[in-house]
Parts: sequence; structure tokens; C-alpha cells
Amino acid sequence: MSLCDPRRQNQLQKLIEKLGLPKNSPIEWSLLDIALTHPTYSPQANYEQLEFVGDAVIRLAAAEFLFTSYSECSVGELSAIRSVLVSDRALAQIGNSYGLERYLLVAASAAKDPNGQESRLADAFEAMVGALYFSSHDLKPIYPWLERHLIDLAEAVRADPAYQNYKAALQVWTQAQHQSLPEYRVQDSGQIQDAHRYTAEVWLEGERIGQGSGRSIKAAEKAAAFAAWERLQASSLGPGQPTKPC
Repeated sequence: MSLCDPRRQNQLQKLIEKLGLPKNSPIEWSLLDIALTHPTYSPQANYEQLEFVGDAVIRLAAAEFLFTSYSECSVGELSAIRSVLVSDRALAQIGNSYGLERYLLVAASAAKDPNGQESRLADAFEAMVGALYFSSHDLKPIYPWLERHLIDLAEAVRADPAYQNYKAALQVWTQAQHQSLPEYRVQDSGQIQDAHRYTAEVWLEGERIGQGSGRSIKAAEKAAAFAAWERLQASSLGPGQPTKPC
């Protein structure tokens, strides 16, 4: 199945080459075109349904990779690592490495919104994977190039005692050591385009233990949790390295 616009098909073929797939790969070009179409560009034919499929495919690929590569890890450890591998941040990072945004059809109003860039990239990446899966109904056009990224990401996660989920790690530590949960206090500067619009503080038993900022409340809280975790790591009373890292 080919596209009517040869310029668009040529553009998508370049993306396939970047992924390292053979030129004769059985690609459903119309699906790939839809996968890289934002809802603001076309309310009818966009990536939302393929994103749903791609999310499941990426989780399966990540699970297969972790099961094969880290069989000595517990299920809890594998789940913690996978949660990072399939996060918006990780998927946007992979998508960005292929310059995915330049292939994404998106309305100018949405393209100018920096707050939505990560989610746009992650969603489009999932949709692209969904389109590739439907092109062959297996992982052959996906796993070879995706595995390279999973290897690097998994090693980075395993080297971090918090598994890069600092909010969860901080919560576990405060519950174990203080039988209480950290409290997040967020302030909004009101500056919509500001990369540091939100400022979050994390408090524990009346003491501020971390502060961070970000474009969203979620990002600000993550930054605050990271700052708190780093502070605790530097303290003799803070969390140390896992006793039995996988």
C-alpha cells in the first residue's frame, strides 16, 4: 500500500532507513503516515489508535528483552526497570534520536507548545511502533533497532539505586524510616511558556528536604524528589546502594 503524495512517502522511507530496516521491508506506508499525524493536524486520521497498540508492543518487547537479559532479577526489579524503559521520557528520548518530530504532521499551534513536546514524541513513537507491528504482525521490524536503546537504558537504570523513579524510592524510604509520607508543596508562577513554571518543595516531618522546578507539576515534583534523594544519598542516614542489585 503506497501513499498518494510521493514527497511524504520519500520522507517516511528516510525514517525507515534511519531505523536500519532493509529497503524491501514490508511497510504499510499509509499506517506509518497516520502514525506520524497529530490529532491537531487531522482529527479523523491520526495516531491515537496506533499509539494504543504500540504501547502494548513496546511493553512486550521490553519484557522479552528483560526476561532474556536479566533472568537473575526478581519480578519486582524487572517491573521497576520496565516502567522506566516504557516511560514517556525514555520513548521521547529514543524518538528524538531519530529526529522523529521532523516527520510528525502537527498543527502550528501545537508545535509551538514546548510543554507538550515530550508527550507528542512519546505518543508518535508508540504509534510508529504500532504501524510497524501491523506491517508484519511480529517484532521483526521493531526489535533489532529498539533493542540497542533498551540495552543502554536498562544499564543506566540498574546503575541507579532508585531505578530512576525518585518519587517512589523516596516514598518507600520515608515509610520505612519515618513511617510517614513525603509532602509536596507546589507553586505556580503563571508563566505558561516558562520551563520552570512550577516550583515544588518536598517536606518530611516539618523539614524541607528537596526543591525542584519544571514545566508541569509532575515534572517539578520529580525534580524535587530527585533533589531530596540526592541529599539523602549524601547523608550517612540516607538510602544506600541496594544490598542485592540484580
